[in-house]
Amino acid sequence: MSENADTVGRDEKPHATEATESASAIPPEELEQLTDDIIAAMKTVYDPEIPVDIYELGLIYKVDISDDRDVLIDMTLTAPGCPVAGTMPIMVEDAVRTVEGVGDVRVNMTFDPPWDPSRMSDEARVALNMY
Repeated sequence: MSENADTVGRDEKPHATEATESASAIPPEELEQLTDDIIAAMKTVYDPEIPVDIYELGLIYKVDISDDRDVLIDMTLTAPGCPVAGTMPIMVEDAVRTVEGVGDVRVNMTFDPPWDPSRMSDEARVALNMY
């Protein structure tokens, strides 16, 4: 099974690299639409203590979409002791599962590298008055 490495950076949406895109069984237009829909789904998930969605906060580190349309997400939290550590991955999985065409969804938590405010988008900074 070939995977498309869709890496998320601050202020960027996940995107398949040219090398993995050409090796994908998913047509590029469909992959782009699927990626956009996954991002939209992740943007419906909020940290209950912060009024900004997890995507704009920069908590999503990586999204891999396999040829079978299974989705693997690497994410973090604002702090390792965050009270939603047990529920946040489930909230993200549930949101992404609502995307039409997505197969299995799995979320891995990582704290390497640790999250810091520099990962937030400009939209998040404005919402939190941190500009």
